[in-house]
Amino acid sequence: MPLLEWSAALELGQPAMDATHRDFVRFLNRLDAAADAELLMRLDEFIAHAEEHFGQEEAWMEQAAFPPLGCHKGEHGNVLEVMREVRRRVAAGEAHYARTLSAALAEWFPQHAATMDAMLADFLQNAGFDPGNDT
Repeated sequence: MPLLEWSAALELGQPAMDATHRDFVRFLNRLDAAADAELLMRLDEFIAHAEEHFGQEEAWMEQAAFPPLGCHKGEHGNVLEVMREVRRRVAAGEAHYARTLSAALAEWFPQHAATMDAMLADFLQNAGFDPGNDT
């Protein structure tokens, strides 16, 4: 059974955001299900996804002049900092930190999506900004 299942409760009604969030859940579940020998590889994949995911959201926030950009970006930065520290520890042989991280992110992500990301999705829609066409 996956650690976190995708559900309609996680959907924000912005197809580009929802697709990225589905990927986040998929990478999270892959990390959680990984054998110890694969943890570092799965963690690297997850971190790369998170960096791209958060960076894309932050670009949208900047382009649309989203007022609470700093708060949202700060939360992303904190999560990435923890992910990188966990990566360092897993690389040093402390594999259990990857399991702790995946469990913590499975709790954090639905709340983040339902609050900060939902506010962003609503703001983008009201501003007429299409995240799927941000080139």
